[in-house]
Amino acid sequence: MQGELSELDIRSILQLIELGQRTGELYVEARGVPSMAGPAMGSVEAAWLAFFDSGQLVYAGTTNGHFDRLQDHLKGQGIQLDLTAEKASELAPFNSPEYGLLWTLLERRVLTPQQGREILGRLIEETLFELLSLHQGTFVFRLGYALSPQLTLFEITPLLTRVTQQLQDWHQLQPHIQSLRQCPLVVDLATTGKAQQRLKRLAQWADGQTPLTQMARYLSRDSLSVAKALYPYVKQGAIQMMLPSNPTEPFAVSPTMPLDAVPRIVCIDDGATIRQTVEDILNRHGYEVTSLANPLKALSLLFQLKPDLILCDIAMPELEGYELCAMIRQAAAFRDTPIVMLTGKDGFIDRIRARMAGATDYLTKPFGEHELTALVERYVGPAIRARMRSIKPSLPVNITMGVSR
Repeated sequence: MQGELSELDIRSILQLIELGQRTGELYVEARGVPSMAGPAMGSVEAAWLAFFDSGQLVYAGTTNGHFDRLQDHLKGQGIQLDLTAEKASELAPFNSPEYGLLWTLLERRVLTPQQGREILGRLIEETLFELLSLHQGTFVFRLGYALSPQLTLFEITPLLTRVTQQLQDWHQLQPHIQSLRQCPLVVDLATTGKAQQRLKRLAQWADGQTPLTQMARYLSRDSLSVAKALYPYVKQGAIQMMLPSNPTEPFAVSPTMPLDAVPRIVCIDDGATIRQTVEDILNRHGYEVTSLANPLKALSLLFQLKPDLILCDIAMPELEGYELCAMIRQAAAFRDTPIVMLTGKDGFIDRIRARMAGATDYLTKPFGEHELTALVERYVGPAIRARMRSIKPSLPVNITMGVSR
């Protein structure tokens, strides 16, 4: 199994591996992908490897050969070690040096099995957080022997659920915190009570040089929970988020629209309630929204509207959503336009059918404001703030002949 992430996303790949109870390794490579840490470099930014045994995860990590994150996690466990590449290569003759080194530390009783499992789980979650954020790149899955020895196995579905929720929560922190590679810096301790005590504790790591991800490892917590703890102080100006001095690590959750453009969304759905809901939510968040009731009329209107994102229902009487999606993809103008299928079906086969038709993603109805806006921001970024301030939520939305603006 191999292909482009624009054709089959990481979530679907992992679900297929789990469903088929496959044993082997998944290789993912990102080339020139925009990063929250910095601009695309036009070459291989990063590559990841994940190992599976009968549809369960054994290990997942980068292929850069560095041991920084393992050393950070060890520090979080109160273990100070100098893991230079030379020493590590002698200790860990494994296919994955980081995993091999972790196992070697277990054998030498530097780590307890419980500490090893905890660190391994955090390494895997960090990796999935990055992989599930990717929208461009290539992947190859090869059947083979299981990675051994094995410390433990992780079920894929619970991991996907947890990391997906983390990604959704992450969007709530923007724009105050834009990247998990940013370095917090305490600039104002002029607070009182518990807030001041907490800021003083944070100041140990919030020095403008330590990225959020590294802080989280030192504290034996996930990056999102640390970012949430910092968020109130960032909003009030007590903490500033500094740009990393060497932004080399990939992180693909980033706006794809120019800062001076208002993203235009088209929603194609024969249900008036869904159209109204989508319009109300996205209008409040500053997007330019057009809703279309008739899929056949939508085909001609799309060329006039030139949307940045298309939301398309699957179950429509005039033309099935899968068919409409495939027809839209035939036009050169929409080959790279994100198309998200809206449906009441929540089956794995339906998701694969949507992918085969050319859909970029899949959103199950009913959905809430948070789910919809997180998905839209994922593909086109946030709308202009000036526009958001000028729009009143109470403005009526007119629906005439299935088209509203």
